[in-house]
Amino acid sequence: MKLLFKQRFLSWFDSYDIFDESGNTVYIVKGKPSWGHKFKIYDKNENELATIKQKIWTFSPKFEMYLGETKIGVVKKEITFFRPKFNVDYNGWKIEGNWIEWDYTILNSEGASVATIKKEIWNWTDTYSIDVNNEEDALISLMVVISIDAEKCSREHLS
Repeated sequence: MKLLFKQRFLSWFDSYDIFDESGNTVYIVKGKPSWGHKFKIYDKNENELATIKQKIWTFSPKFEMYLGETKIGVVKKEITFFRPKFNVDYNGWKIEGNWIEWDYTILNSEGASVATIKKEIWNWTDTYSIDVNNEEDALISLMVVISIDAEKCSREHLS
């Protein structure tokens, strides 16, 4: 399953539209006012599916993932040289990226690919293509991509 993750050009808070290969809206992501980043993910009919909340006052960036009210995991940036690395405490997943932080692979606990994320560079806003191997992993993979993008955004605003 392929998804196109596209940030909205004008919005008060980070908001994204997620499309399938045919250009149909699959998910809608809306940033919410909060200390740190907070996102709500909705289906195409605007039914709430998930939430991502940034943990503040931590040594390295952390983003909690919720399905409904249930916390299902945390995306945490690891301190590394040259290649960004994130850990996900969801089903043993981990994330490896290239040194310019544009492309990522989400790996399961056996090291097999769950999803491949590529940044589309010729766009006005942050745009990623997400190639998910199993459709049932699409929402969680999207939550990981949103967390990584929010971490990069936070870091860029500090410099």
